[in-house]
Amino acid sequence: MRLTKLVLAAILAFLGTPAQARLPVGAQAPAFTIEAALGGQPFLFSLADALEKGPVVLYFYPKSFTGVCTEEANLFADAMDEFAANGASVIGISADNIETQRRFSSLECRDRFPVGADPEMKVVKQYDAAFVIGFVNLPAADRVSYVIAPDGTIVSSVRDMGATAHIQKSLEAVRALRSAGKR
Repeated sequence: MRLTKLVLAAILAFLGTPAQARLPVGAQAPAFTIEAALGGQPFLFSLADALEKGPVVLYFYPKSFTGVCTEEANLFADAMDEFAANGASVIGISADNIETQRRFSSLECRDRFPVGADPEMKVVKQYDAAFVIGFVNLPAADRVSYVIAPDGTIVSSVRDMGATAHIQKSLEAVRALRSAGKR
């Protein structure tokens, strides 16, 4: 039993630990503008501008072109028609640079939604989504997703190391917003 706990502690230390807790439901989403890419083309993404059009699904992920991060981008891309039908837009953010995000936006996001480049982790930290990767003490974004209502209120907050829950919970939240007439 003691050995199992030691092994589990070592695995968690290797994989990483969240540096902060995520923002709670009901909190005001911090405003930001970030360099982003959609379909390989760079542009400036403004949360305020996006919220004028409807709810925003904002998700953070550790590293472009890695296993679960690629799976998550593919799943969000597959669900974009349903997000759009519910009036929502999606943006993913990681600590990757804009050149990486240009490629990722085309290859893994399939030109369906933008990804933001936050190499200095300014937005990541505003959203309490910082993560430290194990013994190398490498800062990264945690796998956290938020749904932000048009008034800037966070209506869903999910932290899960898998990809699927983020898409499912985000779709549930945007459907609920639409049903409540908060689109």
